[in-house]
Amino acid sequence: MQNEGGGETREERLARLLKQARALPPEPGVYLMKDEKDRVVYVGKARKLPDRVSSYFVPSADLGPAKAPMLDVVTDFETLECETEFEALLTENRLIKDIRPRFNVRLTDDKTFPYLVVTQREDFPRVFVTRNPAGMKPDGTTPEYMKGAKVFGPFVNAGALREAVQVAQRVFKFRDCKLDIVQNHPKNKFFRPCLLYSIGQCTAPCANRVSLTAYGEQVDRFVRFMGSKRSQMLRELRTEMDEASKALEFERAAELRDQIAAIEKLEERSSRRDGWQPETEIGYVDPEKGMRSLQKTLGLDEPPRVVEGFDIAHLGGNETVASKVCFVDGRPFKSEYRRFKITSVGNDDYAAIREVVSRRYRDAGAGQELYPDVILIDGGLGQLHSAMEALREMDVPAPMVISLAKKEELIHVQEREAPIRLGRENFGLRLCQQVRDEAHRFAQHYHHILRRKKVVGD
Repeated sequence: MQNEGGGETREERLARLLKQARALPPEPGVYLMKDEKDRVVYVGKARKLPDRVSSYFVPSADLGPAKAPMLDVVTDFETLECETEFEALLTENRLIKDIRPRFNVRLTDDKTFPYLVVTQREDFPRVFVTRNPAGMKPDGTTPEYMKGAKVFGPFVNAGALREAVQVAQRVFKFRDCKLDIVQNHPKNKFFRPCLLYSIGQCTAPCANRVSLTAYGEQVDRFVRFMGSKRSQMLRELRTEMDEASKALEFERAAELRDQIAAIEKLEERSSRRDGWQPETEIGYVDPEKGMRSLQKTLGLDEPPRVVEGFDIAHLGGNETVASKVCFVDGRPFKSEYRRFKITSVGNDDYAAIREVVSRRYRDAGAGQELYPDVILIDGGLGQLHSAMEALREMDVPAPMVISLAKKEELIHVQEREAPIRLGRENFGLRLCQQVRDEAHRFAQHYHHILRRKKVVGD
């Protein structure tokens, strides 16, 4: 959509946008408000696009103090149709975290949608809800019970998920506690089960009240239930609700109605393979080990606390962008992520690397800010040379520039002839891979979400 007539008044502009909004298809989706420089300033979701988007531009609109100033800068909008409302919610969440529009207050933090985890390596697997599906601890380690666990989600409704798990627990009687239960441990027979055993919602493996085989069958049935349409349980609950209603047991009927709604909302979820929340789904290496290993590999005086990574992406085959990510102390530092619209002519990755490196570090090259400890370029020797060409024009040289080539995973280092080949389990290599992969995701995932629409700002 183009701004029709740069000299239009505020009333004319809002009237134009209102007309465009009312013409949108009546589908769920996401809308992106844009300013005169084509930058996204706000992202929102809609059950029906024309209803929600047009509500911003009607003369009687009251957007509140936070969003009201937005109408002074919005000159255009873009929409993305989604198949379902929950897909729109996931898309909105991802775009806000990636773009960080100026008028979006909520969802810009690190809060994520929850997951359901079923452990597999414990004698008696547990079931629990978490927002940390990788199980990563603050020190960068992963507990043994999370290894090989089955993870469902993310789910877009945390409350409905927890209620559905409670309903399912009455049927499958799995445990949700954090106890470390070992089969046939001598102390088990003296252990007093919790209240869930008394009310029939857990079979109390903690007190040897169920065999390993029987408990395993319970959990297996629950896993199959999560992977199915859950139609049988819903039919039984609806029958029970109808019977309660006929018996004038309205409170019981209302309770069953809410349980049915919660189970139905289990469909409102995605999968980790779709990559909606990589910041929680990627298990990062131990940060300290990664930094110490990389220090040794590169011959640095100190562990590299700040690492910045770059990748080049072609959006729709004709628009090139560069992504910059930042890792501090071995972990992603999202507030320093950036995208750059490349102005170089053609799909020339080498020219794009030269441009983005020059733009990013011109202040550092002039001595006005500090370089990161390590600059990492996604690519091989050619990409490294392109970055070095840009940096050689700076008054202040960069301390350490490397590139990481895919497939062979060789590390090319500035002013070294031979690349460095490390073992696949090397902590320094894995840290570099995570920086490289995060830069790639930050560019490409945005592209996939927008379905090749051009909405990237400078």
